[in-house]
Amino acid sequence: MDKDRFDRQLRFILEADKEKNILRQTHLSGHGRRENDSEHAWHMALMAYLLREYSNEEIDIAKTMLMCLIHDIVEIDAGDTYAYDDDAKETQADRERQAAERLFGMLPEDQGHELRTLFEEFESQSTPEARFARAMDNFQPLLLNDSNGGSDWLEHQVRYDQVMKRHD
Repeated sequence: MDKDRFDRQLRFILEADKEKNILRQTHLSGHGRRENDSEHAWHMALMAYLLREYSNEEIDIAKTMLMCLIHDIVEIDAGDTYAYDDDAKETQADRERQAAERLFGMLPEDQGHELRTLFEEFESQSTPEARFARAMDNFQPLLLNDSNGGSDWLEHQVRYDQVMKRHD
C-alpha cells in the first residue's frame, strides 16, 4: 500500500465532509429545514439514476452520477451562489476555479485530474452526461420549491419570469 496516496485520499475525504456544512437556500420537501450541498448532490445523483430514461442522449449513468456528487464540492471554499443572486454570480467562476485547484489538488495526481476533469466537463456542459447532470442540478431545487408552494422564491422575491428564464 502506498501510504502517501492513502493519506491524501483520506485528507480529501475528510475535507469533502465539509460539504455537509454548506447550506443552500432551498428547503427540504414538506417545508423542512434548508438542505445542504451534500444532500443536494445525493438527491441529484438519485434523480439522475431514476430519470435517466428521459435523457435526450445516451449517457453513462455512473459518470453522470459521479458528476452530480462532486459538482458542488468547490462550494466548501467558494460558498453557495444562489441561482438568482446576480451579484454573486459575477465572481462565482473565479471563486470556484480557485477552490477546484485547492480541493482536487489534495488528491493523488491521477484522481485529482479525473475529478477536476469531471468538474470542468459539468461546468462546460460539453457532453451528454454533463448536460443531463446540469438538468438535474436545475430540476432538483425546482422540484423542492414546487413541493413547498414556492416558499423559497417568495422569501427571496424571485419572480415567475426569473424562474422561467433560468429553466428555459
